[in-house]
Amino acid sequence: MFAEGVLWQHGKSRAVDRQMRDQPEAREGKTGLHGMAERPVLPRKPGNAGGGKGPWFKGDAGRGEGEEIGVSLRTPESVWKLQGALHAKAKGEPSYRFYSLYDKIHRKDVLLHAWNCCRANGGGAGVDGQSFEQIEAWGLEGWLGELAEEIRKKTYRPQAVRRVWIPKPDGKQRPLGIPTIRDRLVQMAAVIILEPIFEADLAEEQYGYRPGRSAHGAVREIHGLLNRGYREVVDCDLSGYFDSIPHHELMESI
Repeated sequence: MFAEGVLWQHGKSRAVDRQMRDQPEAREGKTGLHGMAERPVLPRKPGNAGGGKGPWFKGDAGRGEGEEIGVSLRTPESVWKLQGALHAKAKGEPSYRFYSLYDKIHRKDVLLHAWNCCRANGGGAGVDGQSFEQIEAWGLEGWLGELAEEIRKKTYRPQAVRRVWIPKPDGKQRPLGIPTIRDRLVQMAAVIILEPIFEADLAEEQYGYRPGRSAHGAVREIHGLLNRGYREVVDCDLSGYFDSIPHHELMESI
């Protein structure tokens, strides 16, 4: 984890009100200082591999700029164009509400790309005991087709999450939920569609859990600010945030 701090120059505060005033109108009002970018339910290796400062989704970007998901995993052309179009719409019309996104989730290219992302992440099986290798042995195309049909008919229901505990440096344990591969795939498909829309509302200074950005990118940005005379860093964190997310309000916002 790294801090997303507010930096001050010798005795000169950077105007917080100016930052809030310069924020674009978000889909649920202004993001202000609370437009924090949080990770999806499934932590991903792809997405934070890059270190670019600019927006990840660019409708006018040339092919090859901004479409990298990981070191070797590339976004398919059709999915990349869809993400670019969604981002351009969200960026160009901040007050626009997206009402026709559900049908994008069960698109064959989106689900296949979501599978590739989840496959690259690896990880163990969920409560159903189903592994990536088993699904591939049974036939991936048919498995994805059945899942797409469930989503299309709105009969899809997520399964329970397998709970495991991982040790923390301080000796305590952190709970980790492992969804089934099926549910991880649907979550990833939702991220693929929603991420370019939410990205349009986030502040330029935010690096946490954003595609194409990383802790190293934040360090480089802070290093540049230090070279320009800024000297103070405010480091703050919300204790146990993911244990206390107000889910009802979160879903209302989405």
